[in-house]
Amino acid sequence: MEQIEERVKRYWTMRSHDFSSVRRRELEEEVSKRWLTEIMKYLPDGKLLKILDVGTGAGFFAVLLSMEGHKVWGVDITPAMIEEAKGLSKDLNLTINFEVMDAQNLEFPDETFDVVIARNLTWTLPEPEKAYKEWIRVLKKGGILLNFDADYGQDVLNREPEQEEDWVGSGCHIGMTKELLLESNQITKSMEISQNKRPNWDLNVLQAMGNCKISCDQEAGARILRENNGEKTPTFLIAVEKAGG
Repeated sequence: MEQIEERVKRYWTMRSHDFSSVRRRELEEEVSKRWLTEIMKYLPDGKLLKILDVGTGAGFFAVLLSMEGHKVWGVDITPAMIEEAKGLSKDLNLTINFEVMDAQNLEFPDETFDVVIARNLTWTLPEPEKAYKEWIRVLKKGGILLNFDADYGQDVLNREPEQEEDWVGSGCHIGMTKELLLESNQITKSMEISQNKRPNWDLNVLQAMGNCKISCDQEAGARILRENNGEKTPTFLIAVEKAGG
């Protein structure tokens, strides 16, 4: 398990600066408002919240929600990504708590956050079921988990070789070389979650945990990304409300 996590960190370290450039650009574009519109559908009106952006990457969600006045923590397993996120928040004069941390082993007490949010993270994790349990654990009763992701594993497994060229150096894949794409694909194929059809797998895992109200919006990505921003696989949103609020 440690071996695959180190491989993931090496990959995202190599991509961190170019990936950060994409997210910085995204914050300046209309798409950021569409992301916020979808997120705000699930958050209580007029309340400042404690929010955890898990797998924060370059800090896109953390920055977006901090700009709305919320108190935000962003965690990521890759130190280079956390440095990019810190640089972005500093440039924007925002106070966000960024830390290097494994999304599958959070170092926060039970029931710390009102909201846990993630984007394109679950598919990269060796133990996604454990991650879901951790995210629910750190939610307060009545808190909300919002997980935006896509069935990237199945996409990689079923992609034709000639389609690979479309993923190199364009859209959200700026800086992606053929070598990096090969490494990404090999990592993806090694993940157990890639063998499962999603979001059905996620919904079954969450339902088995119990004590949660679960919904899935498979059109969220179409509304947010519209022209798909270079992403080839439809983004879905899984929303989970922890019981007891």
